Amino acid sequence: MNEDQINISKLDQNFWNERWKNNETGWDIGYASPPIDEYISQYKNRDAKVLIPGCGSGYEAALLSSKGYSDITVVDISPEACERLEKKFKNHSNVQVLCEDFFKLQGYFDLIIEQTFFCAIPPSMREEYVQKAHSLLSKKGKIAGVLFNKNFDKPGPPFGGRIEEYQKLFDGFFHIKKMENCYNSITPRRNAEVFIIIEKNN
Repeated sequence: MNEDQINISKLDQNFWNERWKNNETGWDIGYASPPIDEYISQYKNRDAKVLIPGCGSGYEAALLSSKGYSDITVVDISPEACERLEKKFKNHSNVQVLCEDFFKLQGYFDLIIEQTFFCAIPPSMREEYVQKAHSLLSKKGKIAGVLFNKNFDKPGPPFGGRIEEYQKLFDGFFHIKKMENCYNSITPRRNAEVFIIIEKNN
């Protein structure tokens, strides 16, 4: 990945909205990611305030809802994606859909689910992501999910990275409880993902 090859300013709401309108959603696997599915199944607090940024089709939110989680917020910058989410969750009072920029979001959450958002933002914005996620989390709040554990030959998105980079990035703001190669990735992403559970430092 060479960030210099990308016009970062074009990775905006219009960019993502056009991707949705044209069904150019190669990141959409059609169901909740297995590593996140497993984590959600064992997470005990069904009343936790859960945030899913860049949620896309909202599979993880649907899974959370089916398991009885009571306070789920999904955020996407694309109006097209949010319109689909509104229809999908119109009968789910426990799911709130926000068409907003994650970096301007306000509120407090106990858990942030990370699926395909981190890899969609330019690496130059990753420090800002860490600081924003830290500000949005309540005491002992966590980020859990998957990050790519590889670098891509083509300009992103998606943007890759390595465990060593992530450790340095989150250090100081978060305590890394788990950051290791994912054993239950989907086949196309096998050996290319790292599963994380990181807890906010207070």
